Amino acid sequence: MFDLVCFNIHQVYGWEPGFDRNNFGRWIKKGLLIRLRQGYYTFPEYKNKADIALYFANRIYRPSYVSLHTALSFYGMIPEAVMQITSVTTLKTISFSNDFGEYGYKSIKPDLFFGYELKPILEGQAFQLARPEKALLDLLYLYPFYNTIQDMEDLRLDEDFVHDDLDIRILDEYTSRFKNKALEKRVRLLKNTYGL
Repeated sequence: MFDLVCFNIHQVYGWEPGFDRNNFGRWIKKGLLIRLRQGYYTFPEYKNKADIALYFANRIYRPSYVSLHTALSFYGMIPEAVMQITSVTTLKTISFSNDFGEYGYKSIKPDLFFGYELKPILEGQAFQLARPEKALLDLLYLYPFYNTIQDMEDLRLDEDFVHDDLDIRILDEYTSRFKNKALEKRVRLLKNTYGL
């Protein structure tokens, strides 16, 4: 199971049908395993791997991809260090806590589950991360209180990134896929605020 990085109880039973699940509790107490959430585990050897917590975000609640504040911080678009790892999912809104951090998932409709790409993390492993444009749209869609120029300024988006790296063509294309007038209005406000 070690090379899987993160595994669940069903994978263990597939490998060893008669496995005694009490072993999990014993191994966690001995420090041989770390529980990520009910039925999901990893190994302490992964504690110091860069961005491994983002990989776990995808694995412990599926389907999901890392987005919102965490993705914006990953790209350097916002100055704040993010305390919670934020993702979007087509499942219900939920949160988890484990040794790797706090995980929050916001629910979106299945037809809005797009705009992410795979980021390699370990040999043979990758995690799903929203493109910068989609992370921004997910934020404006799921947090509808961004309604004034002051609200947009309070996002404190990195001006260099917004002007040099944000793809306005993709932003517009993704916005149209939401089919949401309120979001379109917020995107126009964002563009006006940051001179896009």
